[in-house]
Amino acid sequence: MSSLTIGNVTLSNNVILAPMAGVTDLPFRLLCKEQGAGLVCMEMISAKAVLYHNRNTEELMRILPEERPVSLQLFGSDPEIMGEIAAQIRERPFDILDINMGCPVPKVVNNGEGSALMKNPKLAEAIIRAVVGASEKPVTVKIRKGFDAEHVNAVEIAKRAEDAGAAAVAVHGRTREQFYAGEADWEIIARVKEGVSIPVIGNGDVKDAGSAVRLLAETGCDGVMVGRAARGNPWIFREITAYLENGEKQTPPTAREKCDCILKHAGLMREVKGEYTAVREMRKHVSWYTFGYPNSAKLRGKINTAESMEELERLVREIFGEE
Repeated sequence: MSSLTIGNVTLSNNVILAPMAGVTDLPFRLLCKEQGAGLVCMEMISAKAVLYHNRNTEELMRILPEERPVSLQLFGSDPEIMGEIAAQIRERPFDILDINMGCPVPKVVNNGEGSALMKNPKLAEAIIRAVVGASEKPVTVKIRKGFDAEHVNAVEIAKRAEDAGAAAVAVHGRTREQFYAGEADWEIIARVKEGVSIPVIGNGDVKDAGSAVRLLAETGCDGVMVGRAARGNPWIFREITAYLENGEKQTPPTAREKCDCILKHAGLMREVKGEYTAVREMRKHVSWYTFGYPNSAKLRGKINTAESMEELERLVREIFGEE
């Protein structure tokens, strides 16, 4: 299995947890790191929110030594503000600074941020240049295939990113218009890989070890980024890394292992966010962890109304027959 070097940061392997809003918070990153992720990416952070000292943003930016290396992802559309924030946060303990040019969410796109930047290659390049100039850490960029089917320009944006000093680029093989529907186009990832000399990380439809191996083989990309398939499944990193290392197929986690992991996740959540928030945020995680599990559907309704950690724990144990 290959290690991957991004700027001056060498990862232990080339399997990466994608940044996902509302998912890749500190507790979940710790679990994915424990299962073998070579790099974990934080939830995206608004440069303007940092500028205005938003308290919630401060909490989002918390990093622990045991999860490193960590990539912190900024989004914004003003080169000056993006550069200013890159300079302001340079002492924080993240290892790589990523610029979000792929988020498809309407409120982000309508502000001209996220994947909207793919419609404006000159502005995208100016932002990358400003951030690279202000950051002492490697800067990466996460992009999509293009904004829509008529404007497939991932190769152009990647070349501009390289020219502006980016250390790597991650490419999601869907347009913004597709959101997460349809199949990811891996051919565009291969074209980006041919077009630039910096590392290219492929993203989209990596669901297991087999698809990770196919993505690397079909595109020649340097790393694999796992997004939605990691929700409720931090073991996917163990599965992919073992297979890439020695062709070894991992056995799926047992019911006991799943139950223990959910309870550990809940405990970490409580430590970081307090019980009230932890219980509410764990509801979606529990539904991902238990999807398709016998008994889970009827108990999920109860979990969605759980008010205390004690109640959540009892219901989780019931799903896995641990009562």
